[in-house]
Amino acid sequence: MTITPDPAAIIEAPVSGRSLWQDAWIRLRKNRAAVVSAAVLIFLALVGTFGPMLHVHSHDRVYPQFVRVPASLEAYPRAENVLPNFERELARTRIAPTSEPEMENGTVTVSLASDEPIDPRILRYFERSDLFFNPRLDLAPGGQSGTLSADVQQLYFLFGTDALGRDLLARVMIGVRISLAIGLLASVMALVLGVAYGATAGYLGGRVDSVMMRVVDILYSLPFIFFVILLVVFFGRSIFIIFIAIGATEWLDMARIVRGQTLSLKRQEFVQAAEALGATKGGILRRHIVPNTLGPVVVFVTLLVPKAILLESLLSFLGLGVQEPLTSLGLLISEGAQNMRGASWLLIWPALTLTTILFALNFLGDGLRDSLDPKDR
Repeated sequence: MTITPDPAAIIEAPVSGRSLWQDAWIRLRKNRAAVVSAAVLIFLALVGTFGPMLHVHSHDRVYPQFVRVPASLEAYPRAENVLPNFERELARTRIAPTSEPEMENGTVTVSLASDEPIDPRILRYFERSDLFFNPRLDLAPGGQSGTLSADVQQLYFLFGTDALGRDLLARVMIGVRISLAIGLLASVMALVLGVAYGATAGYLGGRVDSVMMRVVDILYSLPFIFFVILLVVFFGRSIFIIFIAIGATEWLDMARIVRGQTLSLKRQEFVQAAEALGATKGGILRRHIVPNTLGPVVVFVTLLVPKAILLESLLSFLGLGVQEPLTSLGLLISEGAQNMRGASWLLIWPALTLTTILFALNFLGDGLRDSLDPKDR
């Protein structure tokens, strides 16, 4: 006996569809390079945000005894450098030791003997030292002999230190925070202004388009550095002024790209069909024009973030950007290039971090372009 399905049940079955963003998310997850790049960028963003708060060294703390020390997994100071410094401080006390100084578990110990009672004030020599702390003197009855011990502050500099003795790892994390913040905020500002301005000019066309693009041409003629100097003079030097200055100038290229895409899209059949159905201009821009321009726009944004980082580095080099003790990746690379011969690690680690960010942005941009391109569906 054959059972035929009820036609009414077939007609009433709900049909589930996918929106543009759901379809783009599914396509993006299939791109392994884009997913890995997104994970790398999220990891670096977390490191830049929370790393300086959890790190043992502050980005502005100076260690004068550890100037330009190489990157190492071993603690500083090294054992072969501690004992000579201890003997040098001991010689200033003018008391002869009866044994060789020994170092164990971060503590240096030596036996002393003198013809006269040992003055406990000899501990001041070790208290003034940058290498030793918590000196102790255990004297025997009579005070002519005893044991002198002092603790050694052992520090780890995984990326080494710079020319002033500051931990490079802490400064790289601060540089990641500043560079990513300026790059992302300036790119978002350029994205919002450029897409809205270019889509409006391209879709309206006519005199409105002509006037709006002439405004863009006038803004193109203004020198970038002159614009930044004006902002600094009127509003003072601030990180927010930097990303406002970069975002307020980089949206011009975005507006031209979106306008060109809009001019070709507004002649497409789906746009004309929406106009024939009575859709408003704002609805057509929001639902049809802007989503179909996201492919080239996203690719341009992934190129705009490193460009904003490099512009920030230029401003910092000229004294208009990030100032000490804060730093950025571009500023660290500039400092590392000046010390490349004697301290190559000052250039390697910031440059490697910036290169990782650029590669991750590139792969993520390619993945977003493929997932948001409506022609590939």
